[in-house]
Amino acid sequence: MNYSKSVVYVADDDADDRYFIREAIQGVDPSVTIVEAKDGADLLALLHSRTKEPTPQSVNLILLDMNMPKMNGLEALVAIKADPALRHIPTVMISTCIHPGQVAAAYQYGINSYIQKPTSSFDLGQVAHALKVCFLDAVVG
Repeated sequence: MNYSKSVVYVADDDADDRYFIREAIQGVDPSVTIVEAKDGADLLALLHSRTKEPTPQSVNLILLDMNMPKMNGLEALVAIKADPALRHIPTVMISTCIHPGQVAAAYQYGINSYIQKPTSSFDLGQVAHALKVCFLDAVVG
């Protein structure tokens, strides 16, 4: 059982999708802190700014959309995995994009999992539960 508060960063250019993801995750674990980013560049800025805090909170999971402006999910993934301070953070791509080449590239660049974005709140709740079990409950705080 994870006794520390989990922190999840969600990068998606669609505010509604960020809202539904946040609600689904906090529906299975209300103690999770969600930090929202509108694109990959915003995500990286938020991740780097947290390291300047006196006692930075650890990040337990990053959720990335594939198609975002400024910096898409693959570009953000490459930057995360190239950064020694971030590369250890589990990163999951959750996107409507299911193009086999892009999915393969995400795994090639180090994604931990690739999930097609659910179209119903029930299915999103199932995904949130799986993310909790696979990535948040296993965290040793």
